[in-house]
Amino acid sequence: MSPLRFLAPAICVLALCGAPSVASAQNFSDGQRGEIEQIVKNYLLSHPEILEEVSAELSKRQAAADSLKHEAAVTKNAQAIFSSPRGVTLGNKDGDVTFVEFFDYNCGYCKHAMNDMLNLLKTDPKLKVVLKEFPVLGPGSVEAAQVAVAARMQDPDGKKYLDFHQKLLGGRGQADKARALAVAKDAGFDMARIEKDMKSPEVRATLEENFKLAEDMGMNGTPSYVIGKQVVVGAVGLEGLKEKISTARCGKASC
Repeated sequence: MSPLRFLAPAICVLALCGAPSVASAQNFSDGQRGEIEQIVKNYLLSHPEILEEVSAELSKRQAAADSLKHEAAVTKNAQAIFSSPRGVTLGNKDGDVTFVEFFDYNCGYCKHAMNDMLNLLKTDPKLKVVLKEFPVLGPGSVEAAQVAVAARMQDPDGKKYLDFHQKLLGGRGQADKARALAVAKDAGFDMARIEKDMKSPEVRATLEENFKLAEDMGMNGTPSYVIGKQVVVGAVGLEGLKEKISTARCGKASC
């Protein structure tokens, strides 16, 4: 494809012409195209900062487009994201901002992000926190998530689940079924019921729901968050999360 298709606006500026159509640009002779391309090349080599400006503008427009897509996806899936009975709800259940975290028990970044979440729970009494298992790092992660969902099924208020969550995510080594079961036992769960519930349709339905939500919102890793109408992919740190919460709460980075 001819570079004239992409450089037509620059050609127009340099040639002091009206805005040409792509078709008219393609009507140039080979010699004319060669001269114009050389002019553009020389100009860009003399002013490379233009490429940085173009890249910055492209990134800005892409971020704006992604934000609109995320908002639409959040609006479409709001009930399942914020109020599904298949999520674990902590903090203020009537909070003015809902903070939703998608995590994997074998995600190193999620281990650090857990401390951020716990800090927010302690310091923000108006925050509702929802945890969603999103096991993307292999079979061990899926097994650990299945145990976690079974634990949630016998702990409606989430207190024992949070203890389980901290011990499994905060511990060392690979998370899998054996380790998750050991942690569940240590947290005081009914292990016979855990084993039974792991085989129930509810476990599969929970993970399928979480994966579908993540796909709709373009989440491709963990941790990922929904905060208000904002989708955040990747660990952004405690201060970054506080800014997102403030933006959801009052429209600016600091209320």
